[in-house]
Amino acid sequence: MSAKETIKILLVKRNMTVKALAEKLSIEKNKTYSRQNLSNKINRSTINYDEMEEIAKILGYRIVFEDIEGK
Repeated sequence: MSAKETIKILLVKRNMTVKALAEKLSIEKNKTYSRQNLSNKINRSTINYDEMEEIAKILGYRIVFEDIEGK
């Protein structure tokens, strides 16, 4: 699943708009994110890892890496 699909699914689950996410992300990252700017980043899959981590946190999730080899 792509970051785009993941973010869109989580937004629906949390009943949140991209605009609301952009506002919260702006506060957390101390950087301006407009609805359009964030929407473009999501659609173009140009969100960096730090932004994705913060988006997950805002939506009440965390990113976890799991060892698939069981080591």
